[in-house]
Amino acid sequence: MQLSQLLGVQPGITALTGGGGKTTALYTLARELAEEGSVICATTTRIFPPDHLPVLQRADLQELSEALERRRCLCVGVPAPEGKLAQPALPLQTLAGLARYVLVEADGSRGLPVKAHLDHEPVIPLGTDLTVGIVGASGFGRPVREAVHRWERFCALTGAAAEEPVTEESVARLLEAEGLADKIFINQAESARAMTAARHLAERLNCPVFAGSLQGGIWTCLS
Repeated sequence: MQLSQLLGVQPGITALTGGGGKTTALYTLARELAEEGSVICATTTRIFPPDHLPVLQRADLQELSEALERRRCLCVGVPAPEGKLAQPALPLQTLAGLARYVLVEADGSRGLPVKAHLDHEPVIPLGTDLTVGIVGASGFGRPVREAVHRWERFCALTGAAAEEPVTEESVARLLEAEGLADKIFINQAESARAMTAARHLAERLNCPVFAGSLQGGIWTCLS
């Protein structure tokens, strides 16, 4: 089963939040969904422009529409420092009127597997139809201070100490306290031990949970 089918991605805006794997998920979904309709990839934070897709900067509606006729999948954004792209100049709801699917990386985690959020995070676009939170299983067992972006916030929400290991229980407390995602994907579950931890986490959550390896193209439904 394709990732887009597993997650139940429908036409409209899908936002990806959380820790390690958002960019891989973004382009995996884009590749799959381009087989059935037009796709725009974008961000509400900052991402590096992809080298495998056309990148349109400061394009107007006509330019975007014409580009989507030539290529079914595009990346749209405005230039940002360090060679990155920032949120498109056009509202994402406007882009959703041009493309069948708009996929948005709506969070940053500095490459860490787990992300706790400040009050202004994540930057989920207005009109988002589905929000998928990603958790990296490589964070389990590592000290909170090393594995979590915004670890101070993680500690405040979960009661964990900075030097304690990240556990399925503490991540479940985080996700339940924040309530930011409609569905959870546990990435980097590439070993029996990691998949067992993912199942334990899924048992503690009250939303659909999936797990697998985005890099490896393997995934399954846990709840």
